[in-house]
Amino acid sequence: MRALGLDVGSKTIGVAKTDEAGIAAHPDQVIRRRGTDSDVSTIQTLVAELGITDIVVGMPFELSGKVGHRARRVLEFISALKRALPSGPEFHEQDERFTTAEAQRVLIDADLSRARRKGVIDQQAAVLILQAWLDARKARG
Repeated sequence: MRALGLDVGSKTIGVAKTDEAGIAAHPDQVIRRRGTDSDVSTIQTLVAELGITDIVVGMPFELSGKVGHRARRVLEFISALKRALPSGPEFHEQDERFTTAEAQRVLIDADLSRARRKGVIDQQAAVLILQAWLDARKARG
């Protein structure tokens, strides 16, 4: 099992991947958004290169748990990915509320400068999204 974690934002997509054993999430990259077709193509390439079996996408639900504007945009992006990868990986949604704030705390604790944090916050959020999914999967047995 090899999974990819995505933190889909309006300007960037943070990307994380699992290790070979599918146990731990690691930062991979930040994709600068250039339009859905270009972004989907970039992820298609990653899926092929890394042999991805699962894609975990962070869902920005509202605090109430409802699907709001941001979550609807992410769902549209997931639909585009599914159309581009019809026989590809399995898709999973992971609640990402508070993930960016948690990623910010992790990076501050690591003593990264504000400029450096800005460059890696999205991929750190993707790591947290993917690791939460991995941990929940392990707990289910």
